[in-house]
Amino acid sequence: MNIKVITRHAPSNYGSLLQAMATIQIIESLGHQCEIIDYRKKNEIGIKGILTALQNKPSWNKNPIKKCLYIALRYPGEKIATVLFERMRSKYLKMTSRCYTINDLKALTADIFMTGSDQVWAPLLDGKYDKAYFLDFTSPNSQKVAYAASFGKTQFSEKIIKDYKHLLSQYNAITVRESHAVKLLQDWSIECEGQVLDPTLLLDAQQWSKYITKEIKSKYVLIYEIHNNPLLDDYAKRFSKHMGLQLIRVSPSLHQITRGGKMIFCPSLGTFLSYIKNAQYIITDSFHGTAFAINFNKEFIEILPNNKTGSRNQSLLQLTGLEDRIIVDYNDYSLADKRINYAKVNEIMKKERQCSMHILSLLLEN
Repeated sequence: MNIKVITRHAPSNYGSLLQAMATIQIIESLGHQCEIIDYRKKNEIGIKGILTALQNKPSWNKNPIKKCLYIALRYPGEKIATVLFERMRSKYLKMTSRCYTINDLKALTADIFMTGSDQVWAPLLDGKYDKAYFLDFTSPNSQKVAYAASFGKTQFSEKIIKDYKHLLSQYNAITVRESHAVKLLQDWSIECEGQVLDPTLLLDAQQWSKYITKEIKSKYVLIYEIHNNPLLDDYAKRFSKHMGLQLIRVSPSLHQITRGGKMIFCPSLGTFLSYIKNAQYIITDSFHGTAFAINFNKEFIEILPNNKTGSRNQSLLQLTGLEDRIIVDYNDYSLADKRINYAKVNEIMKKERQCSMHILSLLLEN
């Protein structure tokens, strides 16, 4: 069958790209054709995207001087990252023609439309949710399913809950990525087929290693940070010094160069994966940073995001029995000596992969 997937594939970050890649590969392994719907919101691209993000930063947006400074600091790096990620998307993703409007989306045809993984049901850069990610553009008789969809957070206004309940009731089948999302759907009386793995976790280390062309040989602590958290930055610098290892920071955000560690700005996909695979320790606040640390059986330290989205990370850690990797004391380096029992974790992941693949195959039965 022809499966078309709408997901958050277009932001310039590795998690968005990797989960879209994995979705295509897994669906095709089940014998179907798969394309990512190349949906782009114009207010999330280039300078418009920076201006949209500024709307949620009143301390910068309301001061003309600070606003200009913010744009000057962010735009060059954002522009470079946009170009580099566009090349990677063109190389690794099978996509439809570009869609900017609802009419563009309505012109698409498929045997099954799927809402994919990542924070598809969360507010976007402008603070609003987008009905397109709920497949609102499809006809009433279209087959609509969701695989590993995420709400991103756990609390919503009554108005949004009302809208969500209506939109989600139109699906033929829904699966979600986090345990708290299962509970949300239960509370809203929306049928859910269960919690499944993020697509990146359906592929194992051997499959991901095929994208690596050069192994990193040096010894280092890797920091992969999504949010602005000075406590994380300070801890990473002190931890790497404590361990006597170089601190390396991998990021598609050039402004992180001031936060500490040797900056590796916007590396290729294979190089990014190589830095994760070959790190002695990983310090991260990222869901996908955590997912790939687990995939590659790395020793990692989790510092939960400081913006109320940490439930995504916690759900994965609970699933794998790794909640103790969360740092609560920023003077504690004891996790350096507490090795993860990956034999146990890998057994859990093997069973969860089998279960998630079975559920996905059922979702795609027309």
